[in-house]
Amino acid sequence: MIEIMATLYGGILRFDPKNPEWDGRDRFILSKGHGVLAYYTALAEAGFFPKDELLKFEVNGECLPGHPILNMEKGIECSTGSLGMGLPFGAGLALAGKMQKKSYRTYVLVGDGECDEGSIWECAMFASHYHLSNLIAIVDSNKLQYDGPCCEIMNLDNFKAKWESFGWDVTEVDGHNVKELYDAFSVCSHSSNGKPQVIIADTVKGKGVSFMENNKEWHHSTLSQKQYDLAMQEIRSGE
Repeated sequence: MIEIMATLYGGILRFDPKNPEWDGRDRFILSKGHGVLAYYTALAEAGFFPKDELLKFEVNGECLPGHPILNMEKGIECSTGSLGMGLPFGAGLALAGKMQKKSYRTYVLVGDGECDEGSIWECAMFASHYHLSNLIAIVDSNKLQYDGPCCEIMNLDNFKAKWESFGWDVTEVDGHNVKELYDAFSVCSHSSNGKPQVIIADTVKGKGVSFMENNKEWHHSTLSQKQYDLAMQEIRSGE
């Protein structure tokens, strides 16, 4: 999800790190809270806190835990981690913005495994019913979840058609292609057809590191020094 986050915070979202509670800011919710390292990295790059604070990740007593915790000063809009909750929260923000005639947009990043949750589809109906065109969901579709391949845990055949059947506009992109992501976000953010928008981003779990790619064991694991050195070598060789 690194490219998704880089595109959002590098060229799409409206925000002011010097005024993190600016009323006109776009809202971003990381519903798949276990992907928080990419979130923290984007926030640091965007200027919400110094980059050296990233070294405090999961350090006891510090403010960068393993799932996002509400911290407006650091740009974190919502505490997440219980899967299926982020999209409904984002829909509430979008509805509030619509009722108050605010211009901000709400973006929510969910996982494809997370879409096993019934609350996702209840929210999909809600957002369509209330014509929340200011709500943009992004599905990080890497085809893996904690228990294994998504198709074996809960097969969601024809994922695009499912979202469309709930009344959403759907765009499919290569989730590692920044230009495709930027173009899709740009179109969604200017849509005026009254429909909520969803971008299905086709991604590879652990992309760029051979022993991590498409390997569910790296859903949450710790690198040895040797693995770290090898991963950095592979990433740098691919730049």
